[in-house]
Amino acid sequence: MSKLVIVGTVAFDAIETPFGKTDKILGGAATYISLAASHFNIDTSAVSVVGGDFPQEYLDLLSNKNIDISGIEIVKKGKTFFWSGKYHNDMNSRDTLATELNTLADFNPVVPEDYKDAEIVMLGNLHPIVQSSVLDQMTNKPKLVILDTMNFWMDCALDDLLNVIKRIDVITINDEEARQLTGEYSLVVAARKIHEMGPKYVVIKKGEHGALLFHNDHVFYAPALPLEEVFDPTGAGDTFAGGFAGYIAKTDDISFENLKNAVIYGSTLASFCVEKFGTERMQNLSSSEVHKRLLQFKQLTQFEIELK
Repeated sequence: MSKLVIVGTVAFDAIETPFGKTDKILGGAATYISLAASHFNIDTSAVSVVGGDFPQEYLDLLSNKNIDISGIEIVKKGKTFFWSGKYHNDMNSRDTLATELNTLADFNPVVPEDYKDAEIVMLGNLHPIVQSSVLDQMTNKPKLVILDTMNFWMDCALDDLLNVIKRIDVITINDEEARQLTGEYSLVVAARKIHEMGPKYVVIKKGEHGALLFHNDHVFYAPALPLEEVFDPTGAGDTFAGGFAGYIAKTDDISFENLKNAVIYGSTLASFCVEKFGTERMQNLSSSEVHKRLLQFKQLTQFEIELK
């Protein structure tokens, strides 16, 4: 079993979908990643920043999931990062209504001393310079560094992003971002180009159409579980990343074969995330529910074919 460090936003979200809307609720990449990773009973630390307006009950929620929160800085006179968005009817596209950086604008993550030797590092979506600063703090070279990013950084901080990509082992991005980063429409060609930038493994998320894992000339595809209802896609990608990182930390195995399993666990946990608004579903998710859905995944993806 390996230690896992998660760096990202702990935030407030306000979300509107065709199924309803919320006021300010718990959100942020590090929150979703941490809640997903907590299902593996591993030694996990969340590194982030919040303002004095952030409720103690939210911090207690993370602590009660055995997530170390000593790396979450509280700026008493500051306000917590806030994002508001509205999803269109297809649930794949959305409009950002508000982004208030607040305390995140001056965030300099500090990895707790007990986690500077962590074997697995999960860099949630942040400015690439901030992501690099986390790697600079590690006392040993991590066994696996996973990075999530988005098209915003490709637009405004591409050189910094390319520099941090050189230092990581796994990148998780969606299909649109993979195409933007490489200028290639074919995801197979895009993955090959991203390999050349540094990462050994490339995970391309395709939302309701599943996820692809690339390693050299090997490709693995995991479908998304067909769901009756999708209430809110917010955080699904981060939940996927948390399940992926948590499984690897639990099994201590960074082979391509084991990363296939990590993709399945990530996809399974993400399928729960979208069933309610924000983090609500992930807060009370039981291990028996996860196990049952993993069996559904197995039935969905396993078959025997008779070759003539």
